Amino acid sequence: MEYRTLSEPEITRELFGCFIRHQTVTKCLRRENGQWTVREDPFTDNWSENDYETLVQCLKNTAVSGGFVYGAFAGGVLKGFVSVESELFGSRKQYLDLSSLHASEEMRRSGIGRTLFEAAKEWAKEKGAEKLYISAHSAIESQAFYEAMGCVDALEYHQKHVEQEPYDRQMECVLA
Repeated sequence: MEYRTLSEPEITRELFGCFIRHQTVTKCLRRENGQWTVREDPFTDNWSENDYETLVQCLKNTAVSGGFVYGAFAGGVLKGFVSVESELFGSRKQYLDLSSLHASEEMRRSGIGRTLFEAAKEWAKEKGAEKLYISAHSAIESQAFYEAMGCVDALEYHQKHVEQEPYDRQMECVLA
């Protein structure tokens, strides 16, 4: 597996030509009465062409604005990626936003996510952040991944994420 930073010009729809963003979700975390509970809430998460177009624009913006876009490649084909925004936020400017972390369906549970997450943590630490902020997908598999990475419920919420993804769990990870 080759890992490297992605530049704005190479972030195109074609880069994701063999990337499979498909996830069958059966159980999710939902906040009920102030507590996170596991609920049966089956759905399939499968990106449309519009989703890919939005992703490409967001990642390009991250790269151009000084953020971190980092990819995992097998045989020259993108199999995973992570992005971190460049602007510190929070009451003490302690957070940087981990805006995306995805592994292609056939590569999940292979260690790619962990390697990408660790690279994001290192980059954020170098930029002066104390913590990564994560708006984590509600699927229990996603939650288990972030918990295994040492993430916990965020002490402060990023209102943009709460409004855009009301079912996501707002988490943070200390950069030790």
